[in-house]
Amino acid sequence: MKKILLGVVAVLILIQLVPVDRDNPESDPANEISANADVKQILNKACYDCHSNQTKWPAYSYIAPVSWVITNHVKDGRKHLNFSEWASYSEKRKNKKLEEIVEETAEGEMPLTSYVLGHPAAKLSSHEFDQLKQWANSMKTASQQPAIGENESEQEERHE
Repeated sequence: MKKILLGVVAVLILIQLVPVDRDNPESDPANEISANADVKQILNKACYDCHSNQTKWPAYSYIAPVSWVITNHVKDGRKHLNFSEWASYSEKRKNKKLEEIVEETAEGEMPLTSYVLGHPAAKLSSHEFDQLKQWANSMKTASQQPAIGENESEQEERHE
């Protein structure tokens, strides 16, 4: 039993030597998404650590194997949506991402449960969700379909 425990400890020590990329790439502030102060605060607390180039790397993100999971989440999050590179997206992609923001937060898929466990303040209240939804709808270009989350009767009322 003692040898197994020593082996586990040795492995845990050795995996700390595996390099992990915890960078925050340089980005032009002019490319960042625009939002009012309230929405910006919501995005900062619930989204930016995984969906921007402004990740705040907590102390536990330096300890393997947790570091591997966190860096993979950030890499994947930035690949799917990066608020620091918003201006580089096409209008079509921006509108799609705005729809996804509303859908995934409404369904409780974002922020990730694992993130909220470590960052309880990231959990969105219904008021914050409503602010985010209203902002996302206001950001959609006029040429796009009805507002996100709007049902058919609301669409008809808006067009009358």
